Amino acid sequence: MRSPWDRTRHAISFEFGGLALMSPLGAWAFSMPMSDVTVVRMASALIATLWTYLYNLVFDTINQRMTGGTHKSIPMRVLQAVLFEAGLLAILTPLMAWYLGLSLLQAFLMDVAFALFYVFYTFVFNWAYDRIFPLPAWQRSARSGPPPAGMRHAGLHEF
Repeated sequence: MRSPWDRTRHAISFEFGGLALMSPLGAWAFSMPMSDVTVVRMASALIATLWTYLYNLVFDTINQRMTGGTHKSIPMRVLQAVLFEAGLLAILTPLMAWYLGLSLLQAFLMDVAFALFYVFYTFVFNWAYDRIFPLPAWQRSARSGPPPAGMRHAGLHEF
C-alpha cells in the first residue's frame, strides 16, 4: 500500500493538474468568466483532494483484501475512476448550483461534463502516477519475472 506521504503527493498533483486543464476548458465550454469557473474548480479541487485521499485509501484497502495485492487491472481502474466521480458528483453539484446561481439540474449537467473529463483524466493520471512512482513490490516483481498469484491482474505487467 502507499504511504500517507505518497497519497498526499498523489492527491495534490492530481488536483493541480486537473485545475490547470479544466479552468480554461470550462470557461470556454460554458461561456462563463474564467474567474467563476476557477473559483468553482478551486473549491472543487480542495474538496476533491480530501475525497481523493480518503476514497483511494478505502478503494486500495478493499482491493488488497479482495485480491491479496495492490495491482489493478484495466477494468478495476475503470471501476475506480467511475465510482470516484459518482461520489464527487453527489458532493459537488449542490455547491456548484449555489455558487453559480444555477438550478440543481443545470449544475448537475455542468458537473457531469466536468466529471466526464475527470473520468478520463483520473484513468490517465493514475496510470501515469503508478508508472512514475511504482511501489517497491512492483519494481521487484518486474525484475524477477511474473508477479506472485495475488499480483497478476495489473500494474507493470500489463503494458
